[in-house]
Formats: sequence, C-alpha cells, structure tokens
Amino acid sequence: MTLRTARRSSLVDQVIEQLRSEITGGGWPVGAKIPPEPALAEALGVGRNTVREAVRALTHAGLLESRQGDGTYVRATSELSGAVRRRLETAELVEILEVRRGFEVEAARLAAARRTEADVAAIALALARRDAAWAAGDHDAFVEADLAFHTSVVEATHNRVLTDLYRDFSAALRASIGAAGSLLEHADVPHGPIAAAVEAGDADAATRAAHACLDQILASAKSGRPATTS
Repeated sequence: MTLRTARRSSLVDQVIEQLRSEITGGGWPVGAKIPPEPALAEALGVGRNTVREAVRALTHAGLLESRQGDGTYVRATSELSGAVRRRLETAELVEILEVRRGFEVEAARLAAARRTEADVAAIALALARRDAAWAAGDHDAFVEADLAFHTSVVEATHNRVLTDLYRDFSAALRASIGAAGSLLEHADVPHGPIAAAVEAGDADAATRAAHACLDQILASAKSGRPATTS
C-alpha cells in the first residue's frame, strides 16, 4: 500500500479521500481487512484521531465495516454499492436474479454491437476459466469465474454507467451466483452461446442467449430443482 502524507488542511477530508482511493482503486478489495489505525496514522503522517474520524465516516457511508475485536474490513467500493448491498441483504434470491437478468440481457445486446477484438479475447478467456472451474468442481472459483465472465460482457458495452452499476451490484451477484450454483448440482447453464453471439456481433442472438441463460437460472431458483442443459 502506498499512501501520500496528508497536508494539514482539511486533514480528515484528505484522509477520507486517500482511504477511499485505496478501496476504489483495488488496493483494498471488498472483504479485505484494512491496516490498523496506528499503521495508517504513521503512513499518512497524521494523528490516530484523524484516522479514526475518517474510518468512522467511511463506515457510516457503508464502504467499511468495523468488527469488534477483529478490525475494519472493506464492505463496498462506493456509497451506492454499500446502499445496494444493504438493500439486497434482505432481498429474495428470485428478486436479485430478476434484476440481474435485466442488467445482463441488455449488456449482451450492447456488447454484440460495440465489442472490440480485445473484448472478445477477454470474454473468451473468462469463459474458459469459468468452464475449467466448473469441470474441477471448485465452487468458490466457479462463482468468481462466472461473475468475471458476465463482467467482461458488461465491460464490452463500453457504457460506463452500466459498468459502474453492475460493479456495485457485484457483491449481491456473488451471493446469487453461489446460491444458483447450489441449484445446478448436475447440469451447467450454457454460457458459450452468449460469447459466440457477442463475438459474431449479432445483437439479437446475444439477447436471446442471455435471456435463455438467465431464464434457466431463474426457473431453477423458483422451483428449487437443478437446471438442465440445452
């Protein structure tokens, strides 16, 4: 971690922004434990009270979470992400999947129309990693790889608002993918058609493929039964 020494004016605001930049820049990913107050105070060249106020502000904003006797952890990457996560903690899986379907179907359509060669390569790599995790039976790796695949499709839209919103939604998506994965005990939901349609630049086919994928997962969630391949 590299933090600049804070100037003496508006110290708390400066520390808040520097801590925020560590979070949004990926230095401290969601779920990571941040350094303790003494270490942060030394790195920033400020007093512990200043660090404490900054951490308290980011905790109130939903980016950090203090765990008694354990430390402080990154909870979200933005205020919006924190608010979304808090809202979705009490949401039903089916509700989350319905919203996810809205994001990903539109993303597939736009990605097919706007993807670059680099996007196609990123999607193909993400799909290969997803399939490998599934074949290995590694549930945790599969959840991360599945989310990475869908994120790569969203990024191929080159729509910054959609991409930012999808990233903010990603914490809830991890939970929904994990839960959906528990329903898919014997059969995977094909994602290859999405990648193929995006690569071909066929927006209609990409829309149909994404819809079929999410409809199958959603139907499984509603019924509680494993999905079947098609």
